Amino acid sequence: MGFTYLIPCLLGLEGLIAEELRDMQAENVRAENGRVFFEGEADILARANIRCRYAERVQVVVGAFAAQSFEELFQGTKALPWEDWIGIRDAFPVKGYSLNSTLFSVSDCQAIIKKAVVERLKSIHNVEWFEETGALHQIQFSIMKDQVTIVLDSSGAGLHKRGYRLAAGEAPLKETLAAAMCRLARLRPTHALYDPMCGSGTILIEGALMARNIAPGKNRNFSAERWSQFPPGIWAEERAKAIALERPAPAFCGYGSDIDEDILAVAKENAARAGVADLIQFKKADLKDFQFQTECGTLITNPPYGERLLDAEQAQLLFKLMGRVFVPQRGRSFAILSPDEVFEQSFGRKADARRKLYNGMLKCQVYMYFKAIERIVV
Repeated sequence: MGFTYLIPCLLGLEGLIAEELRDMQAENVRAENGRVFFEGEADILARANIRCRYAERVQVVVGAFAAQSFEELFQGTKALPWEDWIGIRDAFPVKGYSLNSTLFSVSDCQAIIKKAVVERLKSIHNVEWFEETGALHQIQFSIMKDQVTIVLDSSGAGLHKRGYRLAAGEAPLKETLAAAMCRLARLRPTHALYDPMCGSGTILIEGALMARNIAPGKNRNFSAERWSQFPPGIWAEERAKAIALERPAPAFCGYGSDIDEDILAVAKENAARAGVADLIQFKKADLKDFQFQTECGTLITNPPYGERLLDAEQAQLLFKLMGRVFVPQRGRSFAILSPDEVFEQSFGRKADARRKLYNGMLKCQVYMYFKAIERIVV
């Protein structure tokens, strides 16, 4: 029996997620704004949770229907086969959101969906009360333009929580977004990766994980591991398959620098927990003194900026300094994340490519400079 799954994601990452799902042999992959649907057996649920680099979580689609009234929402929810998923002792809290819909009160929708599930389960299990002390089955709903989608979250903590980052600096970059920047910058296992404003080291660590093809979720747990609907052995099998795909990366090296010694200590600890400390060198250094340590290199960075840490004037000065320090040269490329629409003007050069992404709710662009590399490709 196959299932329909849903991955919610940061806007701009849909294509990358669809690509990696197809590589995992997921079926009927289709991307929409902020989410990607796919189908498959139970093993693909475990595989996606363990291997996906850019996804926020993996959800099982229980059902979808149209609703413009609370009665339609109640009846549509009650008609779904909740007994196939939720046992008599399982916990099933409800949360969700509504956008551009007649039913706009999230708290009311939440209460109605909970009541509908309870009424369905009461009639099936022949009980009046549910203790909800068992396995967590988090119900999540989305209502967009009066179309309701109800899912069960299989991941638990968000998939960006790989488990290696126990501490971070101010305004840390999500691991999923850092991984996406490495993919968009065309990072390869043979590259030298640089981040001269590395903070807690997330970009460098994600780049090193990609270089060795280490599955980001292999060392963490997921809610669905406690679900009776999925054979428990699939999780061990998928972890073993992921480990078998790992590879050495003798030509890869990461170089991280920052002016804050305390955050560099955190970065080193994070890299060690991720199992890639041997691939990354950290040192205290000012941006103005940055130099490549290798003839070729890929620089990916997330500088502090206006709404994040610096005011607008400080950010412009920083971007100008970056433009002077990041000199285009054969064999070197740059990818810089910024929400500033006039970044290129301050940086001093027009990007070879731009990609719109969201860092949380903040719309950003990844400004990419790589034409010097393309000219030497034979």
